[in-house]
Amino acid sequence: MERNTVVRAMHDVGLAAWFGGSLMGAIGLNGAANVVSDRSERLRVANVGWGRWRPVNAVGIGAFLIGSAGLLAANKQRVAHQQGVGASTATKAALTVAALAATAYTGMLGAKLADAGDVPVEGAVKPEKETPDDVAKAQQQLRLMQWVIPALTGTIVVMTSLHGEQQRPGQILRGAVRKQFSR
Repeated sequence: MERNTVVRAMHDVGLAAWFGGSLMGAIGLNGAANVVSDRSERLRVANVGWGRWRPVNAVGIGAFLIGSAGLLAANKQRVAHQQGVGASTATKAALTVAALAATAYTGMLGAKLADAGDVPVEGAVKPEKETPDDVAKAQQQLRLMQWVIPALTGTIVVMTSLHGEQQRPGQILRGAVRKQFSR
């Protein structure tokens, strides 16, 4: 077996940034913005924080995608010939597409909130009575979506653990034999 340290590191570090940043943002950044004393500044504080994170997140996602493609290329024989690897790879790919879509959608919602300016809100993702309707709607959607991204990327972390287990020599042999006999 050859080593794939660089692409594996890109995959793992990129995914860690994507998962960890989204979870910290939902809990830490949005939570901290909620305690800003001026209700009309809460949204701006959250938006500034997310704006600073956005380029780092993009680099992390890019590294993850490049690392994923590299690992897929390096393991294409296992995907094709070891039972269970193709299915787990397809599941991980579907989760990745869903996480990318969720990330893009939250970015669009976040841009709407940034464009709103200084409006009174109860919290970063929680409107109050005086919050304009379009801003309130975007906040309510973000309130849910802020948890979707860490849920999806966290599940990708679990799938990555499964892939690691599937690379154990005994698993490779057992999976290859089972795949051969299932034909």
